[in-house]
Amino acid sequence: MKNIVILISGGGSNMAAIVNTARREAWHDKLGARVAVVISNQAQAQGLVFAREQGIATELLEHKAFATREAFDAALSMLIERFDAPGQPALVVLAGFMRILTPGFVNRYAGRLLNIHPSLLPAFTGLQTHQRALDAGCKVAGATVHQVTAALDHGPILAQAVVPVLPADTADTLAARVLTQEHLIYPRAIAGLLQAR
Repeated sequence: MKNIVILISGGGSNMAAIVNTARREAWHDKLGARVAVVISNQAQAQGLVFAREQGIATELLEHKAFATREAFDAALSMLIERFDAPGQPALVVLAGFMRILTPGFVNRYAGRLLNIHPSLLPAFTGLQTHQRALDAGCKVAGATVHQVTAALDHGPILAQAVVPVLPADTADTLAARVLTQEHLIYPRAIAGLLQAR
């Protein structure tokens, strides 16, 4: 069984979309995969409540308890390793995990560390993507699922979704429209990667 480890920092709407899709599409039977644990670096992350309600294991690892980014990432790796099975290393999915991971962590999970970013990469890496798209006069915006590399918001692109930028859009209205697409493409990209393996 391939374990999926999901890392969150907040509400976990993308995590919930993955969990719901996995159940609806019977990933357990069809792909030999399951969401095994949801880990957060924030105690108040509402996504942890949802995961517990779904019967999924949860773990809290607060980054503020660690003196360095490297120490936090080392402890996070130890948590993730509990869900690695012989010959079946866990797939690690960032779903609104608001921490920049160290190169050592990224290299350790190379090829099995995924992220979703609210822009059409390579455009608008980093934060405030929707406002930056509006300020640039973009006619379309969107979201990208990619494999994580040491370079922020780079790595092989697995899926993208495009939405129009409407004349009356604000950063919030554009973000809401992009988020609906994130909820569709992230589970599909994960399923596609599992099938390919």
